[in-house]
Amino acid sequence: MHAHPQTRADLTHVAHLIGDIAVAMLTNVEADGDLASRPMVPLEMDADGALWFFTDLRSAKVEHLRVVNVGFSDIAAGTYLSLSGRGEIDTDPGRIRRLWTPLAQAWFPEGSDSAALGLLKFVPDSADYWDAPKSRMVRAFGAVAAAITGQPVPPEVQGAHGAHVGLSAPEPTVS
Repeated sequence: MHAHPQTRADLTHVAHLIGDIAVAMLTNVEADGDLASRPMVPLEMDADGALWFFTDLRSAKVEHLRVVNVGFSDIAAGTYLSLSGRGEIDTDPGRIRRLWTPLAQAWFPEGSDSAALGLLKFVPDSADYWDAPKSRMVRAFGAVAAAITGQPVPPEVQGAHGAHVGLSAPEPTVS
């Protein structure tokens, strides 16, 4: 995924956390109220923090984008991110061609001109993240040691947990 330079520190942090994660899980609320999740390949994080994905315009999900969650996980790096927000559909042919990748050909054999091809623009409102950059072995050892001793996993092994709220709102300006 290509991440454009962000103008806000919280969005820069989100871009850094998800930069190398190739697949996200997109979850939305279906018409019957059930949650539905599906893997999606992020194409770009634009300068405003929106994430862009290719989508099939015939999919039921395009009708249910008012409340959406996009989850990222990188087990090897100990990075987990949950973004809440909303989705929008974009059918701009120029943007579709610019974001087109040969890997999308498997889902859209007609190419970037496919009538079924659109873009899902995900606009995040908030983010929760867990970032435990220590090695998998250190994290596993810390968890085992905590289980044996009955003590909590030490914070330096747990990593950081944080939240960014108001991601889609412009930062206040001082006049």
